[in-house]
Amino acid sequence: MADSLETRPAAKRVLSVARKDKRAAESMIKGLSLDDQVVLICETPVARRGTMLELLETPEAVIPLLPEAELCFTVKGVGLMDGSWIMEHATITQLVACADLDAWDGMTPSAASLGTWLEIFAEAGEETLLRAGQSIDAELWVLFLRERIFVELKPNDDESWQVPVGGQTLDGQFYYIAKADKDDIAAIGRLLQTLFTRDYWLYFRVLQGVMWEMDTDLEEWAIRWRTGRLEDLGFPSWDESMRIYGFLRPDVRSDIAAEDIGLTGGGWDLPVWMPPLPATRDAQHAVFRAAAELDADERRTFFFGFISLANKVATADGLPLGDIETLPKAIEKVAVLASLGLEFIARERGLDLAAVVRRTQLERLFRVGANLDRATAERDRVSYQEQLERSLEKAEKNQEDEQIQ
Repeated sequence: MADSLETRPAAKRVLSVARKDKRAAESMIKGLSLDDQVVLICETPVARRGTMLELLETPEAVIPLLPEAELCFTVKGVGLMDGSWIMEHATITQLVACADLDAWDGMTPSAASLGTWLEIFAEAGEETLLRAGQSIDAELWVLFLRERIFVELKPNDDESWQVPVGGQTLDGQFYYIAKADKDDIAAIGRLLQTLFTRDYWLYFRVLQGVMWEMDTDLEEWAIRWRTGRLEDLGFPSWDESMRIYGFLRPDVRSDIAAEDIGLTGGGWDLPVWMPPLPATRDAQHAVFRAAAELDADERRTFFFGFISLANKVATADGLPLGDIETLPKAIEKVAVLASLGLEFIARERGLDLAAVVRRTQLERLFRVGANLDRATAERDRVSYQEQLERSLEKAEKNQEDEQIQ
């Protein structure tokens, strides 16, 4: 991950000038390195990133360097259709991340969201559509298509068989028709056409899947593939993330290490841009007041850990990972509960805030705070039971549709 504006003064000057004079900013951008340009885009408010990208001389060189979640935020901020040109230059990892982050509702695939992304991929052109079709899990495509279309295979030994009303075909064998009378499935048609001409076996696989595969098996594999990729991006599994809310006996809540745990190691790649965090002695939250007492290297490691913990909160709480508002909401929750735990331990141990931070994992501070204030910990969380019920309702609806067919 590139450095922030605080360590990239050239990018900071361009951002300041761009608010008043786009032509002057465009001229200044030409002298920026690629890393500076990445900083510039990520530090620009999401709603203005499209305009800033257009000022770049070679946006196709910068777009693949954007953190995965930031690319997703950028396309949504620009406008899903207006942002399709950005996807032409996205990497395979970025394309898949857009689906992993934004085409799910908790632990359940969202056909509506994936349908929107399909429109974007189709608008971006055949090559982007093909890359998306091949790189996004086939299980997810099958689940999506099953929500939108019926598929019927022409029998070889039934002369009385007739083409279903409104049925469309590419090969004279598979016929598909929209489930809803007024549903526009043009983008689906483009996806199937692209796969039919460029990757026939995937075309065959997804249409057979729509006809025969079970939702439960498809969802299990789709969740498994997605979970692994999200862990690589820095979003732990739901099971692992839920540990931050684990119960702590009252007699162990103030326990800390005998020595400093060592806030070293610098930073690591995150799927989001490191936002500015208020490390000041008069900050509202105790964790930020403690961060102000750390040296620069310690603070950097502490803040990377802070954002990683916010990702765990987002996962555990079932927040929409592709929503630009999710990270600020998770950051605030971490700040509130970790500060509560920090102040409790500092008071019980008679230590200053910075000393406790140096001797206690941030996740432990959050967990202590969550035990002290269960109401705040439970606020805005989507329980596993709620997510399971959504999945069952969806499966029942698909079964009813198949019976109607």
